[in-house]
Amino acid sequence: MTEFLHRHDVLIIGAGLGGLRACLEVAGKGLDCGVISKVHPLRSHSVAAQGGVNAALGNAPGGENDNWEAHAFDTVKGSDYLCDQDAVEILCRNAPSAVYEMEHFGTVFSRDENGKIAQRPFGGAGFPRTCYAADRTGHNLLHTLYERLQEHEVTFYEEYFVTSLVIGKDRCSGCTALRIMDGTVHGFSSGSTLIATGGFGRIYSRSTNALINTGETEYHAFRAGVALRDMEFVQFHPTSLHGTNILISEAARGEGGYLLNSEGDRFMRAYAPDAMELAPRDVVARAMTREIEDGRGIGDGYLHLDLRHLGKSLIRERLPGIRLICMDFAGIDPVREPVPVQPAQHYSMGGIAVDTRGSTSLPGLYAAGECSCISVHGANRLGGNSLLETLVFGKLVADTIIDDNPGTLPRDDRVVHEAVSREETRMNAILSGDKGEDVHRIQSDLQETMFHHFGIFRNEHSMKQGLELIGILEERFSRASISYRGRIYNQALVRVLELEGMIILARVLAQSALARTESRGSHTRTDHPGRDDRNFLVHSEARMKEGSIEIGYTPVRLTSYPPKERSY
Repeated sequence: MTEFLHRHDVLIIGAGLGGLRACLEVAGKGLDCGVISKVHPLRSHSVAAQGGVNAALGNAPGGENDNWEAHAFDTVKGSDYLCDQDAVEILCRNAPSAVYEMEHFGTVFSRDENGKIAQRPFGGAGFPRTCYAADRTGHNLLHTLYERLQEHEVTFYEEYFVTSLVIGKDRCSGCTALRIMDGTVHGFSSGSTLIATGGFGRIYSRSTNALINTGETEYHAFRAGVALRDMEFVQFHPTSLHGTNILISEAARGEGGYLLNSEGDRFMRAYAPDAMELAPRDVVARAMTREIEDGRGIGDGYLHLDLRHLGKSLIRERLPGIRLICMDFAGIDPVREPVPVQPAQHYSMGGIAVDTRGSTSLPGLYAAGECSCISVHGANRLGGNSLLETLVFGKLVADTIIDDNPGTLPRDDRVVHEAVSREETRMNAILSGDKGEDVHRIQSDLQETMFHHFGIFRNEHSMKQGLELIGILEERFSRASISYRGRIYNQALVRVLELEGMIILARVLAQSALARTESRGSHTRTDHPGRDDRNFLVHSEARMKEGSIEIGYTPVRLTSYPPKERSY
């Protein structure tokens, strides 16, 4: 058993930008750090972020008067006033230094004619403030941090799947994880544990998220008594490639791309006459869905993103990845043909409830990035703010951990050993179970249920139907089994473990959405079309109480920006 016990001062679950940025800070202070990831760190979902990272640098023409206050206002307005404004101020004040720091670490940003970091316009922004590396910004940032970490003694546990958090003496003492390569269960004993695993978008059938984004660590935190905040707020990106749902970056619209319906009309003028295609994502996604539902869609339900007028030179320079995606996966060259696009689930505004320091209610447990809810995105995230959040709060939560953990915190190996024994028994039970329901069919039915009943437009009748279906899926899952009983690279076992948490997260989302009887940001109810600040200028917080899920509320923290009507 001792060979499967690993001890670290700090344990980081997730090797995307948030996790690696925190790791760099922690390791730089001499703390022993271990990083657990379902995949190789450079395959983390941060690598798929395309468009850019926001910071008020004032480099672009028309952006000379930009500042952090303007960035904060745009973020608050974009959130439909549900974000915590003190957290947004931290985010926007630290944005320029975070971008310059990554530049100094070695990130190769695109440049303007003066050699400064180039900036492009993004949706919902009053100034062009999105810094970018062509359309592979996340890729460049992630490689930079990973290379930087090679200078430090950090232990990476690649292809490990976390199966539980370990709780001892009223604090988080680490976790257990399945080593996918050989099926062994390992224990990780730590003084501090950071969850930085990204979102849970794969509970939806149409999603731009990687297959690894299943939310099991959010589920483990929830099961350990930590609240999940604002889970009803799910962002649908307007432009995913029709038929595959591969992301077509907002950078395409930032560079001047048009959205066209079947009549060849730039329909956004009817929904956001000033911002047009650069309205916030929730506004554009709703407009596209309306166009399709009203019979102005193309084919079996998509619209066109037209880049042809931008010219081959600009597309090759600033959107090379998008062009390759279109050519490789749709057989379309955007230089010559419009791109078929449709909205798809993209981002989870809700997540593990943390304070502005990244601390959860459970001592020893922290969270950062998309899996957390600080909240800097509220009811709708602006493009370019997600990469920023990982960099800013990845560093700040590391500072919190360093303050809380001088490297002398006691580690409770006994409770970790006990947890490993329980998980080993659970794995054996799954592998030896009688033949039952097919796991993949249950997962597919869950994803379709979420897309059709908790998608862009919602109403009470449909959501109640969806909740009933989730209950049926829970019952079906209790009878699920897998046919492959081996231990080595048993991906079927991993799917079972993922699905367990996905169903619970789906129920939390569903109950939170049904309880919020208003429309705000990405949460659009056709039976309650107005925003209700009197009753719902609050964060939802879901907790597990005696086996059932209870939804409570906490006030939104306001500072400088009183709520007002949102228009573009």
